[in-house]
Parts: sequence; C-alpha cells; structure tokens
Amino acid sequence: MKNNLDVKKLLCPMPVIRLGEMIEKIETGDTIEMLATDPGVLHDIPAWCKVHGHKVLNIKENSNEIVLLVEKIG
Repeated sequence: MKNNLDVKKLLCPMPVIRLGEMIEKIETGDTIEMLATDPGVLHDIPAWCKVHGHKVLNIKENSNEIVLLVEKIG
C-alpha cells in the first residue's frame, strides 16, 4: 500500500521525525511517498533508512519540491 507524507516547508529534523512516526504505523512492504522542500532530505532520509533498515526506492527533484519513495523493510 502506498502512503503519502507531506513535509513541505518543514526543516530538519522534522521530515525525518515524521517519516519515523509514519513508518511505525504501516506494514512491511508498504511504501511512503514523501513530499519535501528541505534539500537536507536528500542526505538525511537515505542515511536514516540505511540505519533503520528501510529502502529508498526513488528520489525525484522538481523545481521546488523533492519526492522520495521509501519502502518499509522488516
């Protein structure tokens, strides 16, 4: 199941905190499409996923928005 998480206009560390909160509520194999504006997520989210065992499936950068697709593993 795909879930949406809008963290636009939130700055570090809030996008990571919101992702952590949502990932606890979903099932293994589900994904979260995260919409962000803080360029820090380009480093922070993949690093957080690596530490916690989840997977970044895709990152897209538009002119003023970053879209990350994260899969819950285990």
